[in-house]
Amino acid sequence: MTPAQLREFCLGFNAAVEEFPFTPETSVFKVKGKVFALSALDAEPLKVNLKCEPELAVRLREEHGAIAPGYHMNKRHWNTVTVGGIPDAMLRELVEDSYDLVVAGLPRAERLKLDRP
Repeated sequence: MTPAQLREFCLGFNAAVEEFPFTPETSVFKVKGKVFALSALDAEPLKVNLKCEPELAVRLREEHGAIAPGYHMNKRHWNTVTVGGIPDAMLRELVEDSYDLVVAGLPRAERLKLDRP
């Protein structure tokens, strides 16, 4: 997956936006003000921080060398994924899971507006 494809995929979710609160190089993808993905899209290798269920996060780290505890994030809930180190389909699934976890934490009224109860 290229940086452009990663950006496009992240922005394809309902109400997803890209912001740059840290540096102009660090894309922060949010839904309703909550972060679901974070990446320096021009970095080599390309990496992305994604939210994950704690038990799954540990298992993924054990099974995949391209998945590590979240860099500069709460290591219990976030993983850093090296793009290209896992299949693109798996990466898409992890991004979608991250988005869904963040949406699940939103108030019910906000979730319903997003069509994801």
